[in-house]
Amino acid sequence: MAVSANRLELLQIADAVAREKSIDRQIVLASMEDAMQKAARSRYGQETEVRAEINPKTGEVRFSRLLLVVEQVENDATQISLAEARKKNPAAQVGDWIAETLPPFDFGRIAAQSAKQVIVQKVREAERDRQYQEFKDRIGEIVNGVVKRVEYGNVIIDLGRGEATIRRDEMIPREQFRPGDRVRAYVYDVRREQRGPQIFLSRTHPQFMAKLFRQEVPEIYDGVIEVKAVARDPGSRAKIAVISRDSSIDPVGACVGMRGSRVQAVVNELQGEKIDIIPWSADAATFIVNALQPAEVVKVVLDEDSERIEVVVPDDQLSLAIGRRGQNVRLASQLTGWDIDILTEAEESERRQKEFVERTNAFMNALDVDEVVGQLLASEGFRSVEELAFVEPAELAGIEGFDADTASEIQNRARTYLARLEAELDQRRKELGVTDQLAALPGLAGATLVKLGENDVKTVEDLAGCATDDLIGWSERKDGETVKHPGFLDGLEISREDAEALIMRARVAAGWVEEPAPAEIEEQPTAE
Repeated sequence: MAVSANRLELLQIADAVAREKSIDRQIVLASMEDAMQKAARSRYGQETEVRAEINPKTGEVRFSRLLLVVEQVENDATQISLAEARKKNPAAQVGDWIAETLPPFDFGRIAAQSAKQVIVQKVREAERDRQYQEFKDRIGEIVNGVVKRVEYGNVIIDLGRGEATIRRDEMIPREQFRPGDRVRAYVYDVRREQRGPQIFLSRTHPQFMAKLFRQEVPEIYDGVIEVKAVARDPGSRAKIAVISRDSSIDPVGACVGMRGSRVQAVVNELQGEKIDIIPWSADAATFIVNALQPAEVVKVVLDEDSERIEVVVPDDQLSLAIGRRGQNVRLASQLTGWDIDILTEAEESERRQKEFVERTNAFMNALDVDEVVGQLLASEGFRSVEELAFVEPAELAGIEGFDADTASEIQNRARTYLARLEAELDQRRKELGVTDQLAALPGLAGATLVKLGENDVKTVEDLAGCATDDLIGWSERKDGETVKHPGFLDGLEISREDAEALIMRARVAAGWVEEPAPAEIEEQPTAE
């Protein structure tokens, strides 16, 4: 009866630990088996390969010793001869393992203490693994918890089945928590570390606000309305862009709710953070104009290559568009992903006038014409001497006050100027030491060669060893702003495709790669 009771008690303990730690019962039994094996080795010798098995239904414990079948026995504790092994199992072969049943024994105090440590360690590891597996799939969700303690400004949250941390920089400014307070936060990272899984929560993450709207607005939860972008200045102001998949549903109105009830629930959770709800648009200009609300916008000018946009606002709307300490334009930039330059109508007019004067002077100096002709060409939209040199003569002749002879003379002067400029650039190229072989590559104009020479790219091999970013530069976003790193050819109108084509031609000329088959060659524009 005593033996049966002990067996029953063993299973009861395993069940109780499994329930308390929320881990699989089989894991607890496996840890008990490991502990018993360790205790058995202390009895039979550490080199002995002992196995312990617990019957999960009856609780019966069986010990066995594994012996390696060998031709000649060198260690009785771990090996058995082939002849002896075949007495137990006629099919035994050299290299097999034979299990030999061991009699039950009583654990000593030291062995029992050692077994207890093994069980505790194994159960703790299983509990940590369970926590990690449970929460790693919950990244991006909102969780509820109770403040357990505050350590050096960091708040430790009890989630019921684990602990999480809200670091000081992930809390809304001026927000205070005390033990026992209930908290909602966004799970943004779960890491497996030596001391156990670390769950990091945030109340300043932009997606925290998006998830709050998902909880408050049924249309977002159902997928009828989609949150496209979020930008936050935690504790102060935020912008959220939404779009409706159903034309009959107003996305802004649905998020605001009856008398503002839905948005007010989010505002209260975010400690009074003001929220601008903006309709999203696939058209970048329209979206940016919406994002700058409540400021009125007169005109926008987009530069899609560098993702910059110039926004012109009335003079009295400038401070409203920029916002306090630049908050409005900064949030609009984060929301849209574009760099936004704000100009007043007066500043924009002044800049256009300056550009007009610069183009007029450029035409006067290059073509040796008077101011009236220079102004006429600039006002017709011509931006460079190259455009004049290669435009259709009829377009020039169509300018008021011009005839065919005047148009022909202007084009001749433009081409003469370009030829003289190209000769000067070629002389400068030779002074810089740029080789004729490099100059002979298709698509390399004089200005391009001079720029390369000034950046120590003087041979075909030098150009072949360049990366595309070396030539045209690259951009990266830091702290919500785009930082532009200039390239060797900065200032020249050359696209990424042009730069890649130039480098490939150089690698073919240098013999680094084989020239593509004619069918694979795509027509590439010339980099002027």
